[in-house]
Amino acid sequence: MWRVRRELVAVKILAAVACAALGGYWYLSGDVRGVILAVPATLLVGAMALRDLLVPVRLATDASGITVAHGYAGSRHVPWDQIEDIKVDVRTRYGRRSEMLEIDTGDNLHLFSRSDLGVSPTEVAAELRRLRAA
Repeated sequence: MWRVRRELVAVKILAAVACAALGGYWYLSGDVRGVILAVPATLLVGAMALRDLLVPVRLATDASGITVAHGYAGSRHVPWDQIEDIKVDVRTRYGRRSEMLEIDTGDNLHLFSRSDLGVSPTEVAAELRRLRAA
C-alpha cells in the first residue's frame, strides 16, 4: 500500500490556512488585489489537502490486482491481467530529476509521482512487476 506522506498533507493544510489568513489580512487592510490572489490560492491548496485527507492511499495491491485512486475521491480495482505495462518515466529538467510511475491498463493511464506514493516510483514499479509475475 502506497500513500501520500502525512508530512505533505500537513504542509498543504498549513499552506491553505496561511493563504486564508493572508487573504483576511489583505481584506481588512483594503487590498483588493491581495484578496483576489489569496482566495483562489486558498481554495486550490485546500482542495489538494482535502483530496489527500479523503484518499490518502493512492495505490494498493492484493492477489487479484491493484486498486488505484481514480477521480477526486474514488478508487478503481484493476485485475493483474488488464495491466498492459508498468514503467517509470524519468526526466531531468533544470538540473532536477523527476520520476512518474505509469500503469497502462489499455483504456486508462494511471500516473503516480513520488509525492503520491511516499517512496520512489522506481521502487514501486519493481515491486509491482514482482507481484504481477507471481
